[in-house]
Amino acid sequence: MSLCLASAGALKTLSIAAFTLAWTHSIEKTAWQEDWLVTPAGLELTQARIKGFGAGMEPPPEARLVGGWFQWSPPLVARPEVVLGNSGAAGEWQLCHGGHCQTLSEIFGHPIGANVTIMSVCKNP
Repeated sequence: MSLCLASAGALKTLSIAAFTLAWTHSIEKTAWQEDWLVTPAGLELTQARIKGFGAGMEPPPEARLVGGWFQWSPPLVARPEVVLGNSGAAGEWQLCHGGHCQTLSEIFGHPIGANVTIMSVCKNP
């Protein structure tokens, strides 16, 4: 399985089965992370973590504080795609796998700016 990223007419393919999506909340400036699986059914969110809480980012009641992060496992739902917007107010999305994180601009090799990025499972020809 591979992860496809599409932004501003460019497409990148990453041969990965799992990754962490990390970002900073644009209002609260708090770190957020999500662990994802790339599956034949789609992208599955397996765990979410947040360093704090505030406007529009309250952890659910089942969240537990572990190592300074509120973390929880949402119900598994395969998504055909995940759309990432970028306001530019809090830095870029980062994609982490294999112990290494890169911004979307680093992955694409040019600034993404405010363009939307769509993540999906790559379709085999």
